[in-house]
Amino acid sequence: MTSIELLFWFSVAVPVYVYAGYPLLVLLLARCAGRAVRQGDLEPFVSVVIAAYNERQVIQATVENKIDQLYDPEKLEIVVISDGSVDGTDDLVTELCNRYPGRVRLLRQDPRAGKTSALNMAFATLRGTIVVFSDANSLYAPDAIRKLARNFADPAVGYVTGKMVYVSEGDSATGEGCSSYMRYENFLREQETAVGSVVGVDGGVDAVRKELFAPMRPDQLPDFVLPLSVVGQGYRVVYEPEAVLRETALKSGADEYRMRVRVSLRALWALWDMRHLFNVFRYGLFSVQLLSHKLLRYAVFMFLISAAICNLALMYEGPAYRFLLAAQIGFYLLAGWGYTRSRAGQRSRVGYLPYYFVLINLAAAQAFVKFLLGKKQVVWEPRTG
Repeated sequence: MTSIELLFWFSVAVPVYVYAGYPLLVLLLARCAGRAVRQGDLEPFVSVVIAAYNERQVIQATVENKIDQLYDPEKLEIVVISDGSVDGTDDLVTELCNRYPGRVRLLRQDPRAGKTSALNMAFATLRGTIVVFSDANSLYAPDAIRKLARNFADPAVGYVTGKMVYVSEGDSATGEGCSSYMRYENFLREQETAVGSVVGVDGGVDAVRKELFAPMRPDQLPDFVLPLSVVGQGYRVVYEPEAVLRETALKSGADEYRMRVRVSLRALWALWDMRHLFNVFRYGLFSVQLLSHKLLRYAVFMFLISAAICNLALMYEGPAYRFLLAAQIGFYLLAGWGYTRSRAGQRSRVGYLPYYFVLINLAAAQAFVKFLLGKKQVVWEPRTG
């Protein structure tokens, strides 16, 4: 076998391993050596933290959703951090503070400095032993906080992430792709919990023991760095499928792409900052998980490019290579069809998964270039629908 053939098959094997082999591996490990979470019906004092920038349209519904949780109101506080909002968000939250005295508080970060700085500022003021992170548009199931909290009965658990469910409205190919991708991620988190700790969380329905929080740099992604920090401190990060958050998936491919670039860039920097966790001799299986689920996932685009180039060079080396080249071309044509349907605001039943796969890998490629150029992103814009 020639060197270019070896490179081709290696370039094919890595994406197959990342998207199919690794899930099969953790599924088998979970079945053979499952590690349960010891849950209990407890109600520790919980602080719900919501960082908000110009979220007047959604902040009231989000705060009232937390007020209405099936949880002892004497053990639940909601803290909204306005990150330099200028759209009247502060006035609306102040009204909620007056309506629910002692239960809702407003903090203001001025000038605007981003979500991570807002969390750093707020933590010293929190009364809860457990801190729940909510986005400004996150609407929980009525018992979500109780379901998160019950996992902390296990002293080995330091961080809990809930179940994000993206709801696709209409026939958007982007929305369908996002929803399918999230179902895949939730399956992975369930298996990863059974083998120890999950690798990735969403940040909109998460909870941490307050004493495990460590201040982060403004450019660090708390949804990624904090759970990795918890693992580094010797605690588990687990998935709670009954703590449900539903959000409307983005309809626009352009909006989804920008979001994926932003998240991928900050995740790459987080992986760099937490690179000591790749030490398999110290962190064992979790190092393999981090490599497989995150680092290789963000690098898949490189192997896709390599596979395409090598396949072109090998097209005259036998019918198998010509078949595989035709399969690659067909896959990308389906992705293009999915893209055109998405631009039209419609869904293609055969094209939406290839389209979304290409979208997230193109976003990872752009994020990687930005990472190499040393670019970082600190502040964010409200998520559009």
